[in-house]
Amino acid sequence: MNDMALAATLFGAEDLRMVEAPLGPLAPGMVRVRFGAGGICGSDMHYFRHGRTGDFVVETPLILGHEIAGEVVEIVGPASGLQVGDRVAVNPSRWCGHCARCREGRPNLCENIYFMGSASKKPHMQGGFATYFDAIPAQCIKVPADTPLVAAALAEPLAVCLHAVHRAGPVEGRRGIVFGAGPIGLLTFMAARLAGMSEIAIVDIAAAPLAFAQRLGADHVIDLSRGEQELRDLAAERNFDVAFEVSGTAAGLSSAIFTVRRGGTVVQIGNLPGGQIPVPANAVMAREIDLKGSFRFGHEFEEAVHLIVDKKIDVMSLVTAERPLSSAQEGFALALDRSRSVKVMLIAP
Repeated sequence: MNDMALAATLFGAEDLRMVEAPLGPLAPGMVRVRFGAGGICGSDMHYFRHGRTGDFVVETPLILGHEIAGEVVEIVGPASGLQVGDRVAVNPSRWCGHCARCREGRPNLCENIYFMGSASKKPHMQGGFATYFDAIPAQCIKVPADTPLVAAALAEPLAVCLHAVHRAGPVEGRRGIVFGAGPIGLLTFMAARLAGMSEIAIVDIAAAPLAFAQRLGADHVIDLSRGEQELRDLAAERNFDVAFEVSGTAAGLSSAIFTVRRGGTVVQIGNLPGGQIPVPANAVMAREIDLKGSFRFGHEFEEAVHLIVDKKIDVMSLVTAERPLSSAQEGFALALDRSRSVKVMLIAP
């Protein structure tokens, strides 16, 4: 094993550098993983473009990356079921297991969480866009040899979407609408379809991702760049039970609140801008809308891995480009161009 690690490190807005640093000794109770594949997420892109995502601001150098998979190369201490050479999808969440939120079965809200590639705490929690990175054994879920590591890395965003669908409540036979046709929007569509949602519309302002959504089987696609009349007409006709807001914009949340039927449910998945934003709160009251937040995921990560391994959700259908980790800057530039990409993956050289 190399004694150096090369990591895609963010120093500020649009200042992403490949930094080489020596690997220290592996701490007891930890597993060292050789990077195999990683997905560039929307929050990674927010960090890259603005030096922040929502209220989380990069104040010291941050290694990005939380959609990751690789190969176990070293283990120190007990690691039940794991051995060197295992190929693993890595859950970026490290929960404490003993705080009030963990005890009530909501580990994604853990008061002591370590989440890889996040500036939500100081010191920041370093991510997995590095040739080697460390995790605890519980974060590592084994995948078989015939599951590509690129697919395994997408267990994390799929888990986000499975959690969002769970937050919506029973969706079988119901109608839904997704605001945002990026990777999370498309995976939310797939997760809702798998859960039995009978009819799903997808809304965006860009033609290319909407065309992609149509190819994946969306029942309706609506391009808001042409105005809102088509959306209003469809909402009046279809009476949507659930709206998933994935765009992370105040306009998207407002549209979701007004589009869902009276007494319907809006699930907020996208990272909204930091600070206060305008929300049509009176409509939430008068239309008796259930407005639910959906933050990361809990035990849905293992569910996501199994769905990918069993080929019940084709995450590879979203992958439009792969770039070596050493060319992370190029990968980010491509990921930011929605006319040319849906999901960009970084891979081991």
